Amino acid sequence: MKAIYKREFHSYFNSMTGWLFVAVMTLFVGIYFMAYNLFAGQPYFSSALSGTLFVFMVLIPILTMRSMAEERHSKTDQLLLTSPASVTSVVLGKYFALLSVLAVPVLISCLCPLIIKLNGTAFLRADYATILAFFLLGAVEIAVGLLISALTESQIIAAVGTFCILLVLYLWDGLTSYLPTSAGGSLGGLFIVLAIVCFLLNSLSDNWKITVGTAVAGTAVLLGFYWHDSSKFKSLLPDALGKFSLLNAFDSFASDHVFDLSGLLLYLSLIALLVFLTVQVIQKRRWN
Repeated sequence: MKAIYKREFHSYFNSMTGWLFVAVMTLFVGIYFMAYNLFAGQPYFSSALSGTLFVFMVLIPILTMRSMAEERHSKTDQLLLTSPASVTSVVLGKYFALLSVLAVPVLISCLCPLIIKLNGTAFLRADYATILAFFLLGAVEIAVGLLISALTESQIIAAVGTFCILLVLYLWDGLTSYLPTSAGGSLGGLFIVLAIVCFLLNSLSDNWKITVGTAVAGTAVLLGFYWHDSSKFKSLLPDALGKFSLLNAFDSFASDHVFDLSGLLLYLSLIALLVFLTVQVIQKRRWN
């Protein structure tokens, strides 16, 4: 894993990709820092980070699009898959290299709360907690890009697919507000979610028994709870999906200035799940 990490990290800065990512991220953080904190006099650096979130949607697809897709396109993935290193080590090496690139502008932004402190009132603990949430949010989005890149050999498709998913995540709160709130509508929506889960299980495992078992068990549980007390299904679908809002977790730090432990656990859980799915995608291709 260490050798893969070094190779990937150096490759980003031997090309323009890493330098472009760091430069653009630092530029936008600096612009919002000047506008909100230095000129408008706001004491919280978190307001500048909130304004920078949309940049992730453009930069992260560019950063991650070649991580797996280029290996597959150039057939060098065969060397990795037949090497002594495990697939998990390969994926983690690439992922940690991407995180290291993200860490560079984040570490630079750590200077901004100190600049505020030198010029007036600052809330360092709240600002650095927000920087941590900002980094973990970026880490989740990088994990999304890594997974999409593992599914295709085209860098363009990987970039566009990652951008579309990040756009959905950015608009998640607005989209969930359009979901049905009736008990029957929530039940139907949960069946759709179950179908998607079964499709992913079948795609990753190629084991129809696991897929059918999950579908039968999930259907039985949903129908059992619905017949027992259908009133509990009112607004269940939008409320449940709303718990997965990445921006709500970040806003707890940036706007409410609360250390949201559940939000950090959500980020870490999604990172672990997405990296695991990436490993399974590569593992499946390895055995095929």
